[in-house]
Amino acid sequence: MKFALRADLLDFTHAPAWGSTATDGLRFRPDHWLLVDGGRIVGAQPGHQPPGTDWQLHDHRGRLLLPGFIDTHVHCPQLDVIASYGTGLLDWLNTYTFPAELRYASADVAHEGAARFLDALLAHGTTTAVVFPTVHKVSAEALFEAAAARGMAIVTGKVLMDRHAPPGLLDDVTGAQADCEDLIQRHHGRGRNRYAVTVRFAATSSREQLAMAGALCRRHAGPDGVYMQTHVAENTDEVRWIGQLFPEARSYLDVYHAHGLLHERAVLAHGIWLDAADRALLRDTGAQIAHSPSSNLFLGSGLFDWQAAIDTPHRVSLASDVGGGTSLSLLRTMAEAYKVQALRGARLSAWTALHSATLGAAESLGLAHEIGHLGTGAVADLVLWDWACGPVAVQRDAIARGAVPGAAAQDLHARVFAWMTLADERNRVATWVAGRLHSG
Repeated sequence: MKFALRADLLDFTHAPAWGSTATDGLRFRPDHWLLVDGGRIVGAQPGHQPPGTDWQLHDHRGRLLLPGFIDTHVHCPQLDVIASYGTGLLDWLNTYTFPAELRYASADVAHEGAARFLDALLAHGTTTAVVFPTVHKVSAEALFEAAAARGMAIVTGKVLMDRHAPPGLLDDVTGAQADCEDLIQRHHGRGRNRYAVTVRFAATSSREQLAMAGALCRRHAGPDGVYMQTHVAENTDEVRWIGQLFPEARSYLDVYHAHGLLHERAVLAHGIWLDAADRALLRDTGAQIAHSPSSNLFLGSGLFDWQAAIDTPHRVSLASDVGGGTSLSLLRTMAEAYKVQALRGARLSAWTALHSATLGAAESLGLAHEIGHLGTGAVADLVLWDWACGPVAVQRDAIARGAVPGAAAQDLHARVFAWMTLADERNRVATWVAGRLHSG
């Protein structure tokens, strides 16, 4: 079906300078038609030049149209424990996370949970995600099947965990390898599904399992190869524990490097407690940090040094990390990221925040040919937003766009920053996945 959406189009052609409010890299096309045919974007043209009568037209002038957000680190089963009270990371895992994940041994629970989770992502404006299921093979299968039914791009894989967890959440090296190989064969590269070798974190995998995970990455490497996802340097107690478990390693990150897990398709959540040598290693291997500000604040883990990442430089994308994070909304996550950087004495621009959840994330995942922007040829993963909801935000937006007599003039960044800070999933009007309107 050919259709066109009329709205204010906003995306990026390249990365903006960190901390700059200048519009370099930004592509803002107010009052334009975005043309979609066969599930892909085929062009854009000014609002006063509608396409022909063979197009289905949807006039949303005065609203904002963006590419769907890309969440680079989130846990499907942890929707059940979002907003759980108290404790730091390690206690939180044992008290809330592991008991919730035990339930996903049931195929019924896994399939119901996957459907609920993906529908919730779409309802929050996220159309692509890098997802942790559980150690159970069926939990990864359920996510792949539910994503395929919705046409979503998803990166996931069964969790590897053979020690320091409850018995019902432990696998073994041989069985885990067989499960991974089977899932890769049946799901990786099928439609929009991609497989991730998924190491929970270094503490819950033996050296033998880490070596097996590295071998999987090498065996299935290449431009269309598998991903790797894990956690690193989130919490100081965790970092000390890793040091005790792997005394031969220079650092927490070095544990993964020693086992062949750092490469350009590696996504490591958090990365708060890294040093200059660690950051250089991320740069040299092409791995990325999935910055999870909401979770870091909620669990009291620490403040991510984004400026140090830019200075190195190494890749950074944005992640909700639900359930440690408190919302699937990447808009809320951006607002939290701004606060984290403010506490470090830096100022995160709306452009850097939005880029990290769209084109920047797509580039880091090697998927910019497909998602993350509104350019011709991209898959039509789209989200339509209201600029403002409620009297406070409506007034703030009116001032930012110069519609209030006597108020000081403001620029586009001021308007988008106010939207990013005040908006959330309630501002979402509609979501399209590969050109198909999501009914949720």
